[in-house]
Amino acid sequence: MTNLTIALDEAIVRKARIRAIHEGTSVSAKVREFLAAYAQDSHRQQTAGMAFIAAARKSKANSEGVRWSREDAYDRPYPMPAKPAARGVDRASK
Repeated sequence: MTNLTIALDEAIVRKARIRAIHEGTSVSAKVREFLAAYAQDSHRQQTAGMAFIAAARKSKANSEGVRWSREDAYDRPYPMPAKPAARGVDRASK
């Protein structure tokens, strides 16, 4: 294992040590866990991105090569929201 020296605020370290004790672990163990996950995430993201691109290339969707514009995306009817009844007015009795 490699040692790592970092500068942290004393109050943060104190609170981290107290929390680690309550969790039955150490600050060093929590930092190791964080760094391991942090280092893996870039690999996982890259792998997921490559899998997405491969799936997109295999996809038969839009095989005619139709292109949409920004206006096409916004050119569609939207359902009108229901208007709330006025307070204190019973519309059924009118």
